[in-house]
Amino acid sequence: MRALLTNDDGIDSPGLHELARHVEAAGFEVVVVAPSFDASGTGASLGHISRDRPIGYKEVQIEGLAGKAFALDGPPALCTITSHLEAFGPRPDIVVSGPNLGLNTGRSVLHSGTVGAALAAQNFGMRGLAVSLAVSEEWHFDTACQYAIELLKALANGPERCALNLNVPALPYAQTKGLRWGGLAEFGSVRSQIVDQAEGQLFFDLVETEYDPPADSDLGLVNAGFAAVTSLQCSAEVWTKTMAAGDDFSLEPSLPSASASDRLQPPQSFLD
Repeated sequence: MRALLTNDDGIDSPGLHELARHVEAAGFEVVVVAPSFDASGTGASLGHISRDRPIGYKEVQIEGLAGKAFALDGPPALCTITSHLEAFGPRPDIVVSGPNLGLNTGRSVLHSGTVGAALAAQNFGMRGLAVSLAVSEEWHFDTACQYAIELLKALANGPERCALNLNVPALPYAQTKGLRWGGLAEFGSVRSQIVDQAEGQLFFDLVETEYDPPADSDLGLVNAGFAAVTSLQCSAEVWTKTMAAGDDFSLEPSLPSASASDRLQPPQSFLD
């Protein structure tokens, strides 16, 4: 199978290079297409697309990798889509994004460029795997890579449009407790905070959240030493039991919402 490797920390991230070598050693044909800049927090955005504004890229060399690598002047979701459109060779079967330098847990996955690349893969009919690693003084890339390969082998034989989000603790692999399914925590491992404000300027910082996550959540599992995996679905629809596509719009009895326990389903085209 052909695997696209990307990330949101940029083409020069040593974690990306190590993961690409691991994926190639596992028997995949690897191509790397990653942002030429730090694209953290870009979600599944594409940036400005216009015929009048070409998107630059250049080929780069990654030590120990037989496959080609490219730095693209765009966020990770755009790296996924340009690869899907065969700008960098045959269309990939699977997209592996990361490892991110920091966890992507809880509802904050919405904002993650790492996760955004995997969801873009799902949206275009490919399988996707996002990999994130807890912060530590020494980055445990080998731990993230070993768990990623374990999941990647299962994902390669899994259903189409499957998108998995993997979060790995900051521990040597032998000290971790294994892989477990985790639900999305209420919050991520960090939250944004405005620390100062000047005329025309806002100064943001990311601070650790202060709540105790559920033990079976992605963040709770990572805090306990497990690698946590969550299956995600982008572009989901929400319907009440009495509502269907094509019905006249009405506010009675209420608007559909997942918070009201109404029915979630992927777009119909996914089910064809």
